[in-house]
Amino acid sequence: MPDQSRIDDLRLRVERDPGSIAFAQLAEEYRRAGQFAEAVQTCRAGLAIHPEYISARVTLGRALLASGRLEGASAELRLVLAQTPDNVAALRALADACRGLGRPQEALTHARAALHLAADDPAAERLIMDLEHVVAAADRRAQEASRRRAADTVASLERWLEAIDALRAQRHA
Repeated sequence: MPDQSRIDDLRLRVERDPGSIAFAQLAEEYRRAGQFAEAVQTCRAGLAIHPEYISARVTLGRALLASGRLEGASAELRLVLAQTPDNVAALRALADACRGLGRPQEALTHARAALHLAADDPAAERLIMDLEHVVAAADRRAQEASRRRAADTVASLERWLEAIDALRAQRHA
């Protein structure tokens, strides 16, 4: 649990010097403390001055993710990965955002990339296993739906052919 005195110290530091990069540390402490609105606000204010500060962008993405703003988190984390494709924290967070957005295959891709960069990460391994189950279940549902559509199509064609046969039988009678 973050130390409130650390948050207070960092807040004073940023208030004294609004151009300080200490905003990133303050935002991360806010995020860890579950103060997501403050983390987002602090990141956005600091990034207005230091737009290329990658770790602050990761913190912003993670704070947006934690506050349920999945599209915003996804967009922010994609910006990070465009500049630093090997950013493990951004890959993990983007995997979580994609999962929450109902894009498990994309989430699995990002989780695998994170594990590739940080081998032997039990949390990433668990996430991958969970996502593989979700993707497999979605694939099974899609295959079953496809089989049902095919069976419905065959049944419709059979009825159509029976109607044609009945019309031919009436003409020949």
